[in-house]
Amino acid sequence: MGAHSSPSNLLAELRLMHLADSALPIGAMAHSFGLESLASEGLLTVSSLPEFFRGYLEEAGAMEVAFCREAFRLGAAGARSFSHEAFPEDWSKTWLELNSRLGALKPARESRAASTALGRNFLAAVAALADFPAMRAALVASRRSAEPKASEIHHATAFGLAAGALGLGEERAVLAYLHQSVTSLVSACQRLLPLGQSEATRILWNLKPAMVATVARAGTYDASDTRCFMPLLDWGAMEHAALRTRLFVS
Repeated sequence: MGAHSSPSNLLAELRLMHLADSALPIGAMAHSFGLESLASEGLLTVSSLPEFFRGYLEEAGAMEVAFCREAFRLGAAGARSFSHEAFPEDWSKTWLELNSRLGALKPARESRAASTALGRNFLAAVAALADFPAMRAALVASRRSAEPKASEIHHATAFGLAAGALGLGEERAVLAYLHQSVTSLVSACQRLLPLGQSEATRILWNLKPAMVATVARAGTYDASDTRCFMPLLDWGAMEHAALRTRLFVS
């Protein structure tokens, strides 16, 4: 941003920083999404982290970005059209289907449960900050759903919905989501591996161009087109419950 950025743009930037802050109390520090199992088996090492995360961005990262972007647009549409009393049924149906599709692409129950725990906590935390009709509608629709899978709220979709409802920039919002997701995983690696702060920072710095490329590539298709193939990470999540000792919930 330039020196003459408007107060509204500056406020939007601060709000986006708030949403992507690791200090937001949603429980992200409790989850490794299968990394703990891979580290325990010696399948994930400090030297393999850069290659691992590049692969993660190409597969899981692109998938999460596609769903985050679609949820962003849904949140923006809701912010423009909702009243405080009426939430269109078709909007709620789209929201439920979006989360259900993302859940179907997460074969590991542990990773799926972690994603939904973070998503619901995130949306509830942001909705409590002020009266945001779109976020309130999303929570109500999920609570009212009779189908367990249809009641899921994933972290990627929750972040996108909130950013869209707040009128933040789409590209910056999805990039911020991807950055904080990878940052959280690198943080988990610091507790699992002999990974110091300087090396962790270097890994994140070097991954930034790949993050930008992932967001650009994922912008060429919608959520219905995306796929994810990371069998090793899925296996790690499924095996997590069998570990003798665990630092993380997932």
